[in-house]
Amino acid sequence: MKVALLSESPADEAAIAVLVETVLGQRIQRVRPALRARGWPNVRQVLPAVVRHLHFRTDAELLVVVADADDSVVHTSEHDHHPGCRVCQLRAVFRKATKNLPPARGRDRVLRGVGIAVPAMEGWYLCGSDETVTEEAWIAGQETARQPFSRAELKERVYGTSRPTLALETEKAVAAVRRMGGDLRRLEHEFPGFAVLANDLRAALAEVRGRENRP
Repeated sequence: MKVALLSESPADEAAIAVLVETVLGQRIQRVRPALRARGWPNVRQVLPAVVRHLHFRTDAELLVVVADADDSVVHTSEHDHHPGCRVCQLRAVFRKATKNLPPARGRDRVLRGVGIAVPAMEGWYLCGSDETVTEEAWIAGQETARQPFSRAELKERVYGTSRPTLALETEKAVAAVRRMGGDLRRLEHEFPGFAVLANDLRAALAEVRGRENRP
């Protein structure tokens, strides 16, 4: 499948590519978006332009967008366009960006995959190696105003330093997701923000296969 990735750093994108391939059960062909994001506000701001570029100027089938939750509202299945939820915000941007696009390059639209890492990608990287770091623990901390861990602490646990180089970040991030092997059930269970992404990816795969089977 031809897939574009958009996140807050190249290191995260390297790890996300491994996770996407694991969920899809196949190698992906990376399609580079025209713009690169840096930080949450920029991810949201550049997304419409990235969608249009991919739709009209590439043959990308799927755009995967992943960002950190930071201190935002954590997504739940009860959400209906919650203004403080980053999953809801990204989905709304996708809907608006693709709403009036004409078919291009043999497909109606670029499919979407959205994931929000709670509280940050380093939480996902620690899954299976640090049982204290879960999305549930972070939510409980939000509700009681007693933070179970900080994002800075997560960086220290993953990279061994609070100021990792890009090369070190990439090495450690990719190693962490490869350690999980081909079974991501624990990651989906302990980090529902990843399960949201995994469900999007499965839906996209089904739609692409459906396209391929049309007469």
